[in-house]
Amino acid sequence: MESSAITDVLAATRAVLFDFDGPICDVFAGQPAPDVARHLAATLANCERSLGDKAYGTDDPMEVLRLAPQGGEAALRRVEDELTKAEVRAVRSAGLPVSGAVSALEAAHASGRKVAIVSNNSAACVRTFLLLHGLEHLVDAVVGRAPYRPETMKPAPDSLLRASYELAIPQQDCTLIGDSVTDMEAARVAGGRSIGFANKAGKESALANAGADVVVTTMLAVADALGTP
Repeated sequence: MESSAITDVLAATRAVLFDFDGPICDVFAGQPAPDVARHLAATLANCERSLGDKAYGTDDPMEVLRLAPQGGEAALRRVEDELTKAEVRAVRSAGLPVSGAVSALEAAHASGRKVAIVSNNSAACVRTFLLLHGLEHLVDAVVGRAPYRPETMKPAPDSLLRASYELAIPQQDCTLIGDSVTDMEAARVAGGRSIGFANKAGKESALANAGADVVVTTMLAVADALGTP
């Protein structure tokens, strides 16, 4: 059963790595992602007009950032800087943490395990949200995307490996909790475990197929399992 499977996974876990956008915060709840994507597309098009059609063709800010290196170093830096500013603004109006997220963070911290946030969002964005909601004491490390290096974002394993290094916990003893296929893929490549958070209908099979060791539909399931002796 789900409860038994997640308990087994976490029993072998010394460090819990939480993805940010999804398991902890709905980053663009107050400032829609398509609006941010359009702003970034305009920024990129101003630097390199030939990329305008591609940039305006997505409503995902991260995809615009992935496209930015094709416009050169100056374009990449402008898009990255604009995205970071937009993310910080967004989390200030994103509302409360995702249901069950605080309980999961508290349970992970209380269990004596190391806790990290491992995100494709900027570290500045994550830290702003943690401070805003008084959660920073529950987190041992914040590993956001590497500035100006979008190729290292998940599904690349780089951020997970950085977290493992900062926490001094081998990757095989870490478990990532994430809501996307790319999270599961990154954990698999890094050599750690993963818990898929299916926060929308239809995600369960995609997360399982991507390699999740177990899939949950609420962060309270993570909190309950972490609180199991």
